[in-house]
Order: sequence, then structure tokens, then C-alpha cells
Amino acid sequence: MKQARSLIAVMLAALALAGFVAPAAAQDQPRGEQSEARREAEAGNQLSLREIERRILPQMLGAEYLGPAYDSAARAYRLKFIRDGRVTYVDVDARTGRIIGRSR
Repeated sequence: MKQARSLIAVMLAALALAGFVAPAAAQDQPRGEQSEARREAEAGNQLSLREIERRILPQMLGAEYLGPAYDSAARAYRLKFIRDGRVTYVDVDARTGRIIGRSR
């Protein structure tokens, strides 16, 4: 009986981790925005998030990457970073991969 409870606890913990661990920015973002970004990238109308990250992350040396958000109206990604307790947002044009703004 005790072994069965332990096994169930382990299984529930594994299921919880598999289903609920995700970057904070992705959890806050509406599903429609994520789907829109994916469709546009697959259609070749814009770069994928992975390509945007590949280009931008190396430029943010010393900063911890916290995650992305996508704005379908602007067709831009906002990448969130933190360094020395200060949050920085880097706005990137999803079509070109160029940085279009930074804010602190």
C-alpha cells in the first residue's frame, strides 16, 4: 500500500512537470498569437522565433533571457531579458529580424 502511494505520487509529479512547466512569457501569451506567429513563419512571411532568438541572444551578453511575446498586429517579437536586476525588452521585426526598439 505504501509503495503504491509512493508510485502514484511520483507519477503525479512527473505529469505535473510535463504538463505545466513552460516559460512564463509563453504562459501569459494568448494561444492565438502563438498560432499566428507559427503560421506566418511556416508560410515564409516572417522568421521563426528560433531564428530571431539565434540572431538576438548573442547580442545580449551577460543578460538572462526570460522569454518572448509576439504581437501579431505589429508582426514583432518582444524578447525579455534581465541583467543586474534590470529588465530590458528588445523589440524585433519578425519579417526582417532587425531590432526596432529597446526599452528598460
